[in-house]
Amino acid sequence: MRCTMTYTDLIFDLYGTLVDIHTEESAEVWEKTALYFGFYGARYTGAELKRAFEREMAARQAKAGQSYECFPDIPFEQVMDALFRKKGICTEGLGQNAAQLFRIASMEHLRLYPHVLEALAALRAKGFRLWLLSNAQRVFTAYELRYLGLGEQFDGIYLSSDYNCRKPDRKFFAALLDEQKLDPARCLMIGNDRETDIAGAVNACFITCSYGSYSLSQTRQVFSILLSRSISSARASFADLPSNKTSFTCSTMGMVTWYFSASFKAAFAE
Repeated sequence: MRCTMTYTDLIFDLYGTLVDIHTEESAEVWEKTALYFGFYGARYTGAELKRAFEREMAARQAKAGQSYECFPDIPFEQVMDALFRKKGICTEGLGQNAAQLFRIASMEHLRLYPHVLEALAALRAKGFRLWLLSNAQRVFTAYELRYLGLGEQFDGIYLSSDYNCRKPDRKFFAALLDEQKLDPARCLMIGNDRETDIAGAVNACFITCSYGSYSLSQTRQVFSILLSRSISSARASFADLPSNKTSFTCSTMGMVTWYFSASFKAAFAE
């Protein structure tokens, strides 16, 4: 199948792609969160809270029908609210506060990769529309986007907790395409995870373009190829890169996905 279309819409993953984040959900984090629960009369030890959270989350995922092709995403704060209610505490907003406290306590760092803001501005100046499609909890991510200065950088922001499903569930990809009336043949998905970003797009029958870790010079070549907008020329150009690190295939729905490696961040400024 010969692909001759061009793309106009860039769809970005967030964590590990634009944002460098590391969290550790340690026993100490659960103890601190349990202390917050205790301030309002909902007494748990850290270990009890962790077990109760995992049971409640698993029950909600099972009810939502999690399977090999269905990937529900349950809002974190709703589970926290349920754990307050199990102790007879029904004060509005405590679940959200507990969720955010848990996130902050678990976070070791949160920062943009180098040149991300400049890159997004450059891509917009070239006429691309920019979208965010992230497996993320709004209770965390909406505030982190604001903190990082990313909130206004996109034409639209799609977070999995708002749709109760997450990548690689094809329903999440379809939500963006359907709501924004995007032509999948004009879309390029940029992400860092082969199982969610890339395999998810493949399962949804999109065109896919994926690559692994290149040298800086090769990565700049990839960036130049992709900005050419032409899928047919990209397919030919990728033949010049190492065959064990890249693949480019076409399928019926016509969406492009690109596996985004850490080395691309260095090419952002070019």
